[in-house]
Amino acid sequence: MSTWYERGVFYHMYPLGMTGAPKHNEGTEITHRFDELNRYIPHLSQLGFNAIYIGPLFESSSHGYDTRDYKLVDRRLGDNRDFKEFVALCHRSGIKVVVDGVFNHTGREFFAFRDICEKRWDSPYKDWYKGVNFDWQSPLGDPFGFEAWQGHFELPCLNLFNPAVRQYLFDVILFWVNEFDIDGIRLDCANVLDFNFMKELRRETAAMKEDFWLMGEVIHGDYSRWVNPEMLHSVTNYELHKSIYSGFNDHNFFEIAHNVRRLEAIGRELYTFVDNHDEDRIASKLTKRGHLAPVYMCLFTLPGIPSVYYGGEWGVEGKRTRTSDDDLRPAISMDQAEALHCPLTGLIGKLGHIHSENPEFHAGRYQELLLTNRQYAYGRWDGDSLIVTALNSDDNPASMSIPVPVNADTAVHLLEPELEEVPIENGKINLTVPGNWGAILKIKGGSK
Repeated sequence: MSTWYERGVFYHMYPLGMTGAPKHNEGTEITHRFDELNRYIPHLSQLGFNAIYIGPLFESSSHGYDTRDYKLVDRRLGDNRDFKEFVALCHRSGIKVVVDGVFNHTGREFFAFRDICEKRWDSPYKDWYKGVNFDWQSPLGDPFGFEAWQGHFELPCLNLFNPAVRQYLFDVILFWVNEFDIDGIRLDCANVLDFNFMKELRRETAAMKEDFWLMGEVIHGDYSRWVNPEMLHSVTNYELHKSIYSGFNDHNFFEIAHNVRRLEAIGRELYTFVDNHDEDRIASKLTKRGHLAPVYMCLFTLPGIPSVYYGGEWGVEGKRTRTSDDDLRPAISMDQAEALHCPLTGLIGKLGHIHSENPEFHAGRYQELLLTNRQYAYGRWDGDSLIVTALNSDDNPASMSIPVPVNADTAVHLLEPELEEVPIENGKINLTVPGNWGAILKIKGGSK
C-alpha cells in the first residue's frame, strides 16, 4: 500500500506573494488574507491536486524566511485560527498540507537573537547561533558577530549542534502538528543542515504523526545522501528541473532521459517541479511557449512526486531580476481564474487526475522505450500493468513505433479517452503524435 505522498500531486503556494501581502511586516494589526487562500481549495480539487506545499507561513520581517516567531502565523496573512481552518478545509477535500520549516537560520528579531543583543555574553542563548563573537559587530550594527547564511546578515545561522536548539525546533514541529494538524515539512536549505539533526528529526516526527513527510531543499549533490530510511523521504529534484527545460529548448530528449536513468534508484521518491518561488516561471524559460503542454506531460509521468507552482496552471510568466523575486511571486486572486483559464489549465487538470488515479505513476518503475532528439517514449510499471508516455517536441507530427514489453493486443488513451484504441502489432504501438504534444496510453490485458 503506497503512502499519501507517493500518490501526491502537489500545488505549491507562496502565500505572501499570491495574496498581495505587504513586503515588510510592520508588526501592527493582523490582516486576514486566508479567505483568499481558502477559495483556491475547490479549484485545486477540481484539477486533481491532493497535496499543498505552502510557505513560508510564520511571523517574519520581510520575505518569510527571516522568522520572528515559529508559533505565530504571519500577521500579514492572518492568525493561527485562520491557518487551522485552512488545513481543516484542505483535509475535508482530501488535500494534505506541508509547510516550510526554516531551521537553518532565523531573522534578527527572533527572541533568542534579541536576547543576545541585549545581554551579550550573559544571554542564555549565546550558543544558539553559529560563530557568536563579542569582539566585533555585524555589518548591520549588532553588538556581536555571527555566521550568516550566504553572507546575508539579516539571516543569522542557528547552531543545530546545540541540543537546546534542536529540542526547541522539535517542540515547534510538535506544536504545528497538534495545533494545525500539518502532514509534513519542507526543510529550507536542507543541503547545509547537519545530517545528525535530520536523522533525529526523522525519528522525532515519525513518533508525532503517521506518514509524516520530510522533504528537503537540495540543489546539487548526490540526492541519496539525504533521501534514505534514516533521514528525509524526499528532496527537490533540481537536476530533473534543469534537464526538462534545457532538453526542450535544445530539442535534446537525451538530456532528460540521461538524468532519469542516473537518478533511477531514488527518482520515484524525489519532489519534481518545473518552476518554483526561486526559479523563473517555466513559461518564461521555454524558448517555445508551445512546449508547455509536453513539459507538463513530462512532469506528471516521469518518476517523482509532481508539483505545480501557483499560476502554472494558467501559464503565468515571470522572471527574477538581480534585485527582486517579485515577478515570480505575483498576487493572483481566484477572481481572475476565469479570465486566466486556458487550454493548459484543462490539460494540467487531466494530468493531475491521471497521475493520482494510476498506481503506475506512484512507486512504479521506469523503462525507456524510444529515444531520439525530438521524440521520447517510456513506460511506468505497476506489477504487470504498464502505462506508456510518448512525447514529441517537434513542431510537426511524428510517427512513432514504440516497442511494448508486454503481451497485449490494445492500448487505450488516458489523456484523450475519446480517441480510438491503439492496436499493438508485432509487439509495437504505432501512432502519430501531433507537434508539441504527447500521448499517454494504458496497456489493456498485458502480461510480461
